[in-house]
Amino acid sequence: MRAVLAVLLLTLAVPARALGTQPFVSFDAQGAVTLAANGQAAPLYVDSGDHAGVLRAAGDLRADVRRVTGIAPALRRDATPAGRDVVIVGTLGRSAVIDALVAAGKLDVAAIRGKWEGWQVQTLVRPLPGVERALVIAGSDKRGTIYGIYALSEQIGVSPWYWWADVPATRHAALSATAAQAISDAPVVRYRGIFLNDEAPALTGWAKEKFGGYNHRFYEKLFELLLRLRGNYLWPAMWDAAFFADDPANGRLADEYGIVMGTSHHEPMMRAHKEWQRGGQGPWDYSRNEGVLREFWRGGLRATRDYEKVITLGMRGDGDEPMSREANVALLEKIVADQRALIGEEIAADVTRVPQAWALYKEVQEYYEQGMRVPDDVLLLWCDDNWGNLRRLPTLEERRRAGGAGIYYHFDYVGGPRSYKWLNVTPLPKIWEQLHLAWRYEATRMWIVNVGDLKPMEVPTGFFLDYAWNPARWPADRLQDWLRQWATREFGARHAGEIADIVARYAKYNGRRRPEMLEPGTYSTVHYDEWARVVADYNALAAQAGRIALALPRERRDAFYQLVQHPVLASAVVNELYATAALNALYARQGRVQANALAAHARELFAQDAALTRRYHALGGGKWNHMMAQTHLGYTYWNQPPVNVMPPVSEVQAKAGADMGIAVEGSERAWPDSEPFALPALDVHERRARYLDIFNRGKQPFGFTVRAVEPWLVTSMARGTVRDSQRVTVDARWDDVPEGTTQGTLVVSGPGGHVTIRVPVHKPSGPAPGPGFVEAHGVVAIEAPHHARAIAPAGRQWLALPDHGRTLSGMTTLPADAPALAPADGIRLEYDVHTYTAGPATVHVTLAPTLDFQPGRGLRYAISIDDEAPQVVELHADKSLATWERRVADGAATFSTRHTLPRAGAHVLKFWAIDPGVVLHRLVLDLGGQRPSYLGPPESPRLP
Repeated sequence: MRAVLAVLLLTLAVPARALGTQPFVSFDAQGAVTLAANGQAAPLYVDSGDHAGVLRAAGDLRADVRRVTGIAPALRRDATPAGRDVVIVGTLGRSAVIDALVAAGKLDVAAIRGKWEGWQVQTLVRPLPGVERALVIAGSDKRGTIYGIYALSEQIGVSPWYWWADVPATRHAALSATAAQAISDAPVVRYRGIFLNDEAPALTGWAKEKFGGYNHRFYEKLFELLLRLRGNYLWPAMWDAAFFADDPANGRLADEYGIVMGTSHHEPMMRAHKEWQRGGQGPWDYSRNEGVLREFWRGGLRATRDYEKVITLGMRGDGDEPMSREANVALLEKIVADQRALIGEEIAADVTRVPQAWALYKEVQEYYEQGMRVPDDVLLLWCDDNWGNLRRLPTLEERRRAGGAGIYYHFDYVGGPRSYKWLNVTPLPKIWEQLHLAWRYEATRMWIVNVGDLKPMEVPTGFFLDYAWNPARWPADRLQDWLRQWATREFGARHAGEIADIVARYAKYNGRRRPEMLEPGTYSTVHYDEWARVVADYNALAAQAGRIALALPRERRDAFYQLVQHPVLASAVVNELYATAALNALYARQGRVQANALAAHARELFAQDAALTRRYHALGGGKWNHMMAQTHLGYTYWNQPPVNVMPPVSEVQAKAGADMGIAVEGSERAWPDSEPFALPALDVHERRARYLDIFNRGKQPFGFTVRAVEPWLVTSMARGTVRDSQRVTVDARWDDVPEGTTQGTLVVSGPGGHVTIRVPVHKPSGPAPGPGFVEAHGVVAIEAPHHARAIAPAGRQWLALPDHGRTLSGMTTLPADAPALAPADGIRLEYDVHTYTAGPATVHVTLAPTLDFQPGRGLRYAISIDDEAPQVVELHADKSLATWERRVADGAATFSTRHTLPRAGAHVLKFWAIDPGVVLHRLVLDLGGQRPSYLGPPESPRLP
């Protein structure tokens, strides 16, 4: 038992590494430099002449060592380092000790010198008189040093989310570091930031209660988190706040911490739009109020003159609306020219040295496409469609611009077709695929993401900033590894694999249909067991999360609830609530008394949803009160409901006595109100049981019998008693089913008589099909990665995107920025299929809803069966609002092509990705059997 306990404790104490950073810390005293051991900690040395942000971060490091070891190291400024083991922190050109080590040849900083935000860690032996061993953290600039400090903090076991998600540091008695060869790093994306937006009621209510509003006490916590996540840029909360005006300390502290400030895409010249609403004079219209607006913007520049910032240029309509129809390119170009003149007057005569950005958001991109241009040094900030699909990326010519390009992305949005603000609904593979495009198309000057209230978006926010730091470090096949490392950092290694899987899957499931988009009719209650499978998926995750929560140390359970368990439970409850309402409606139409129990269960689930929110708000003695206050049930149009509203349910009046009804899988009809009917076919290749429900429409229970006419038909019961409903499964003993059999028969007896139910059977005679997918129920459904062959010419390849899409995974092509290839060039996926049907056929293709991110005709694919000429399909031929709304709501784009199979038997289905950026999710060869559903038929049998 002692040995088992020792192994368990060791497992729980596996070090939390900085994600994506080479490890250099160990939890013993055996490393090159002992940071802490035997009740002593190595002193920290920093030059008082260094940046204020560096001095502050060094204080954080001191606190972090204490969190881990219980020992607070001495923090010494301007003292000469001395001692057996020391930690020396400093910025090149601002630290006398660091500069002396470089001058003496003891520290080689060639890897970071001159780089933006470069940092380096190295252990040195006898670097200075009186110092035996030193861990040196050097930065090329202020933030570089800060990132080096926080890299050490993370490696000793302090999560960036230690305060924001209550992740405790794992305690260790000893710490040491070994980096004989310098470990250095620097970011790929220059400005990496978040946007607090759509922040009421949740974040705003919380900030007011805890800090009195969006003041410097609130932002101190946010600045530290952002730096620990290696971000550097912020668009502050702005619905009812004005960052620089509400608290004069906000801007000063941002600059001191090292946060580059900006204002959102519709707030030019460092002024919050709330400032205009509070005291602006006249209309927000440059053609009618130029002088007042110029002075308003001048005030924004003056208030932020001494702070590091990126100035937003341009102008949208009042309150983030499009400008009036009369607005034209000439006026907008004049606005930008006048804004640049103000920058020249207030900030620097050479305006090209002042960072500026123009956000090409919504209709502003149309102005650009119509010919509007800004000076070459202005950063072009391309935007997504608010649903995580990039609208545009730089062309080869645009990549030559001095100002570069960036992207504005969304994890949260208020607007059509429906707002989504409650939980994380954007799976990491989706984020990866779009950010990978941005990286490859050189939109790397700025990445900013709308994180809403921040708290529900901890995981995607962390990934977004990690990927922005170095995209090459996280290829598609390492996405699950990133999640495992994240889970290890937050909860230890023992459950990291399971936790990573839970987090990946709940986001994937939410990505199929955002909770705010759900309705009882979203998934089918009768075809493919769709609602039942969706509920089972979520509930399996919820049960798994519950088991892990009980197995975790008590001090980690609050963090686990926030980061893992609450979003899983909340998503599961909401999906089951809508599924229960859908089933209740079906059962009520069929007259089942069971509809009443479902109505009661829906009310219980609605109460559970509220209870989960209360539990979240009670964590840490109420630390997170208000943070889950976002309404999410009862949407009737694009905007949120004022309160959560339960979906409607029905109750039925039971008949006196007993009254038998029968319903079969796959049909909304029920006997005795409809004629006798058939079960879905039993298929020898699929080998899946079918079911029928014998239900009561009366108050008294009754008995029933089920008799299989054919001896090879198998039922789960031959007789029973029904109070409300009894499900009977039907299968076959396939070895006993004669070849060529097409039908069996069941007879159900009970009150009201005997009912005959046909059981179609598919066991064709003749030789078995060859390898590949086999038609079942009139369809061949195929998941994209299950190809027989992936064919690509030299220099090209197919890439599997694990978990990308609503069902399994996606397939796309690399390089992502390569030219288009015609079908004749040969890049294609081939799928071997066998059909039992000849004649007309339709191929339904499901793709990611990728937009036409380069000027031109848009993305294309081609499809063919066997040797027929490929049909080319243009993904963006239909640019209507209705089509876009359907695609983003579904999280998928679907297309159909018509074909003819001259014969039954073996065929090859071929898919070409003509343009890079096309992501294939699945294909369905419909031979007349596809039934209405949201996700489509489950994958067909696949023979080896």
